[in-house]
Order: sequence, then structure tokens, then C-alpha cells
Amino acid sequence: MNRNLTILIAEDDEDYALIVEAAIKSSGWINPVRILPNGQEVIKYLSGEGEYADRTANPFPSVMFLDAKMPGATGFDVLRWTREHPECSVQPTLMLSSSDDPKDVKLAYELGVHGYFVKPAKLSDLKNMLQAIYGFCTWSLKPTMSGGTSASQ
Repeated sequence: MNRNLTILIAEDDEDYALIVEAAIKSSGWINPVRILPNGQEVIKYLSGEGEYADRTANPFPSVMFLDAKMPGATGFDVLRWTREHPECSVQPTLMLSSSDDPKDVKLAYELGVHGYFVKPAKLSDLKNMLQAIYGFCTWSLKPTMSGGTSASQ
């Protein structure tokens, strides 16, 4: 994947966010990673608000991982917000949650998430999952004949 395409991780558990970042990097992703602690910060980042206004320092993400349940604004809240602000949507947006509740999964897809994944307990399982996601993301962001990408940006 292109080094200039930023990966955004929204995760309130700082230790788990660092584990995900390490697993991403060990799975073949060479992209810069931004970690934000909650959905409120994600919304500010996506809208380029405040400290995130400088798009050179804070590039718009090309892949976004949301935790479903964070304090303040949740991953679901971010999905609702991006539906109201399609210019700030990220393709693909993936939910990485500890919840396997079918209601949460259904709600995430209804709100437009592109994939819902339950957080694995083992690091090796997380790495395997991220390698599969990496394959999907690199395929979905391949250049098209017209010079754009196959996923809408």
C-alpha cells in the first residue's frame, strides 16, 4: 500500500491501539498510522478541525479502523456523522470491536461500515486478520484505468 495513505485507528485502550499498530506494521502495511482515543477526536480529524487543520501534518486517512464502543462518541457515532458528511467518509471504514453482539454488527453495517471484525484474543490471530484486511485494502485501492482508485475517495 502507498506510504502516503494514512491509516486511522480509533481506539480508547491505548495499549490495544499500540498492539494493533504493531500488528499492522508487521502485516506488511508501510503506511503512517494515526491513533485517536475516541470518536470525538476522529470527527475533528476527518473534518480538519482545530489541531488537525494542517493536512500535510494530518493527511486525510485512506483506511479507518473504528472501535465500536468508546467513551464519548462511539464508532457508531462516527459512522452516523460520516453519513451526514459524505465528503469526510473514508473508504474503507472497518469496525474492530470486542463486541460480537449481532445487534452491534447489524447496526454497523446499516450505518455503512465496510467490514466488522471482532478483536482477536491472540496476537497471531490479530496479525492474520490484518494481513487479510491488507489484501482487501490494497485490492480496493488499486488505480483504475482512468488514474483514480477503484474505491471512491
